[in-house]
Amino acid sequence: MSTPRNSKVPSQTGLDHSLLIPALPCRAFTFRAFGTDSNAMLPSEYKIDYDSLLSTAQSEPAINLSLFLQQQLPLKWRDAYAATIPRPTNIACFRLRTFEYICDLYSEMEILGEVPFDQTSEDRVIAVLGTSAREEERRDSSRIRRWVGPTDELLGAYRDKGHFMAHCIGGGLDVNLFSQERRLNRGWSPQGKTYRQMETYCYEQPGTFCFSRPIYVDGSSVPRWLEFGLLKTDQTLWVETFEN
Repeated sequence: MSTPRNSKVPSQTGLDHSLLIPALPCRAFTFRAFGTDSNAMLPSEYKIDYDSLLSTAQSEPAINLSLFLQQQLPLKWRDAYAATIPRPTNIACFRLRTFEYICDLYSEMEILGEVPFDQTSEDRVIAVLGTSAREEERRDSSRIRRWVGPTDELLGAYRDKGHFMAHCIGGGLDVNLFSQERRLNRGWSPQGKTYRQMETYCYEQPGTFCFSRPIYVDGSSVPRWLEFGLLKTDQTLWVETFEN
């Protein structure tokens, strides 16, 4: 079930549209990425070869791997996203605390008359990345309740108002909220337990590079899969894919 159109897109003032520019050639750095048996099966057209991206990192001892990933992953995600949807995209970025949010603002193109109005195409987040940090303010539960209205009524009995980045590791509200499968969000299912373990790692290791990548199969703002990854202290990349 989709959420109301434009329900989580921030003010467009100051948005960075630089990801619209073609990526420049760069070296590829690789290390080891790993997962667990809880991994969902992601169709090949949506996959990112994280092992290939990190393959030469061991031979580059001076490389800042976290910074490299923050620079290169958005380009990989942008290209994969654009290749799997049949309509034009309008990619924009903005920063909220320690995280960068990458969004596809279809409604902006509608407003400008660049594309026809389409009720089935919603503004949505295509990736969030940055470093974990302890929360600076209390969780605003009333504000979460106001987002799109009553959860069960508008999202369904088996859905939650989830966070791309947990509040405890510095994630905010509004654009950080999405319709999430309840057992995954609450850690009730096997994959939910893994999801919680990854969030806990980021919480216990402030400054951990991590990312959340929602993957869509239609025009809505509800992901079919959710990819979550983090860079461990031993410089291995832990990436999991979850059903949503």
